[in-house]
Amino acid sequence: MNQCVLVTGGTGFVAGWTIVELLKKGYSVRATVRGARQEEACRKAVESAVPSEGRLTFAIADLMDDGGWQSAAEGCEYVLHIASPLGNARDDESLIAAAREGTLRVLKAAVAAGARKVVLTSSTAACTPAKPLNRPIDERDWTDPEQPGLSAYRKSKLLAERAAWSFMSGQKTALTTILPGAIFGPVLTADQRGSVDIIRLLLTGKPPLLPRLAFNVTDVRDLADVHIRAMTTTAGDGERFITLGDPLWFYEVANILRDRLGKAAAKVPTRRMPDVAARVVALTSPQMKALLPLLGRTQKFSRVKAERTLGFVPRSADATVSDCGRSLIVD
Repeated sequence: MNQCVLVTGGTGFVAGWTIVELLKKGYSVRATVRGARQEEACRKAVESAVPSEGRLTFAIADLMDDGGWQSAAEGCEYVLHIASPLGNARDDESLIAAAREGTLRVLKAAVAAGARKVVLTSSTAACTPAKPLNRPIDERDWTDPEQPGLSAYRKSKLLAERAAWSFMSGQKTALTTILPGAIFGPVLTADQRGSVDIIRLLLTGKPPLLPRLAFNVTDVRDLADVHIRAMTTTAGDGERFITLGDPLWFYEVANILRDRLGKAAAKVPTRRMPDVAARVVALTSPQMKALLPLLGRTQKFSRVKAERTLGFVPRSADATVSDCGRSLIVD
């Protein structure tokens, strides 16, 4: 197979697994990294799961810089735009700009290169109304960017996806967006970040009390697979797809780790945090403050569209959480 796929954010958690699956299926992959020093780290992570056999190359490009994107996309039939800042920008506005403007840079390069399709990793953060609905949330729904308490990360995902749909309207290059939940699963390298930090901290006993928060879990391996399914079917062109499993409360995640990992999870806390305590913690913790709108809330999402169109079938949350925890244990 001579088809080349551009994957942005090559050293990231989701991008790494997506590269692995593309290589398994015979594609050539060009991964973007921010600097030459990251090339070897990305290659090492990928080759811990699959040999690259000369089909993995790199392009240096940064979401906040115009340089490098045109050459990165040149000759690629597909673009999987997975890279997104997680909060390392200097302030909220910089984080939002990095996501939105970076997405537009990637899309402009893909269109200029004549790519068939772009698959964009969005998030259910972009489709969650401020108040629970009396029906499952589906792809028709959008988050209100003005809702109180909306974190910069959630707003960045929303505005990036909105900008993508606006820019791609009328373009020959097709666009599909994928909306996962909290992404867990085995890491390829110990330094990978994102939602897996929740599991990493639980294994060290943090937080000591478990707030009444719930996660709709997406397995990183399922997410990599669904990106490729979306890439290779025209049925998904111009569509959004919610791709996640059922909700798990924080205490349920902790219980899975303790039940499945035995002594390695001995520090995982068991006591629950009262809601009033969570609100007190939020006075000094930006992370908890951002999560307060979700405190005590579960909301069902519909994955029917992804199941019917892309054949998406989430694996069990038990397997996802335990595999994630097991991969983070350092002997």
